[in-house]
Amino acid sequence: MISFSKVLKEKQVNYIVALVLLLLLLAMGGVPGYFTGRWEWKQPLPVTTLKELRKIRKTGLIIPGWQTVQQTEQQVGEHKWSLQILKQASSQTQVILLLLPQNGPKDQPEVEWTEINGWGKQRWGKWDIAQNRSVEFQVKQSQNSISNPEVPVKARFFRVSTQQDTFAALQWYAFRNGGDSLPLRWFFTDQLAQWQKRRIPWVAVSILIPMETLGNVETTRSLARSLGEAVQTTLMANSL
Repeated sequence: MISFSKVLKEKQVNYIVALVLLLLLLAMGGVPGYFTGRWEWKQPLPVTTLKELRKIRKTGLIIPGWQTVQQTEQQVGEHKWSLQILKQASSQTQVILLLLPQNGPKDQPEVEWTEINGWGKQRWGKWDIAQNRSVEFQVKQSQNSISNPEVPVKARFFRVSTQQDTFAALQWYAFRNGGDSLPLRWFFTDQLAQWQKRRIPWVAVSILIPMETLGNVETTRSLARSLGEAVQTTLMANSL
């Protein structure tokens, strides 16, 4: 049996390693600015795909194998998202796709999931989360890459119960070399990119799939994963 003290020590080591990496990345971004007089956090490098990212709010995405029933710009918390209703030709089930693209060089992913929770509660009267877990998948690069032909995505996957409906929810931050539901991975990747005078644009993705009332979220895993792969692939090819 693993002792509690051993587990605690292992967690402490992980926290220390994460802190050291964070300080190292901050130093990498800050020290050059100190000597040149150009602080990156005050004058961030430009995001080269901002035009494509901002277009998402107006038009949504064209997802292969899915038809757009409706698309609109939706106020969610303090941000304007693209709200898109999708359905497959072989099914009448309508899926909600919410997208929040980066809107400027200073934008960072931070409170998007909290805003979705508030919006959902306001829209449906209740927003109860259960059955938390994750979905992981690999997405092929839009351009051939010998060293890294596929990129990993790790998304939040859970059940949401409202007064009217039950949804399986899939959420993550998409960027060109992968995706994660936690912003920390994007932060590290963007800091390293800025050291090389590049940026890593991002899009917050939230997918709501109707499911059996208070059912098991695992029944929608295959569909959620398939649609997640399609959304990530489309974003990498056209916007990120």
